[in-house]
Amino acid sequence: MGVCCCKDSKEQKLDEIIARYKGTRGALIPVLHEAQEIYGYLPMSVQKRIAEGLNVSLADVYGVVTFYTQFSLEPKGKYKINVCLGTACYVKGSGAILDKLSQILKIKSGQCTKDGLFSLDACRCVGACGLAPVMMINDDVYGRLTPDDIPGIIKSYRDKEAEAV
Repeated sequence: MGVCCCKDSKEQKLDEIIARYKGTRGALIPVLHEAQEIYGYLPMSVQKRIAEGLNVSLADVYGVVTFYTQFSLEPKGKYKINVCLGTACYVKGSGAILDKLSQILKIKSGQCTKDGLFSLDACRCVGACGLAPVMMINDDVYGRLTPDDIPGIIKSYRDKEAEAV
């Protein structure tokens, strides 16, 4: 009937990161990056721990997290889908690609599937305008897409997961 007083491994890693940067000028952004690598996103509890550990206000931490697009307040899936809505992609139909993904995955942009497999986001430009419309799934780039391509692409990732089990 003992009570565990041990921190979980994520909290322990976060505390180690904070300790390493404590007192270092400009430490907030590197700490946030490393914290997001550990947790996959930056929930309020993590932001509070960072604020306290670095002796900065929670408002400052939250301001940085919400200003920079690389930081997320929501969990991300194992497969992070980004649909380009930049001008070239949008003109060539990326809005319909985003709609099809939303329909298939049953989530909106900014959300993650219940199984944690996919998250869906829109971005402004991935630098592949010649392949418009474009989406990325993690580091894989898919170009010259039509809404009809989407079911097969998503199925390939689901099949990959089924094989891994």
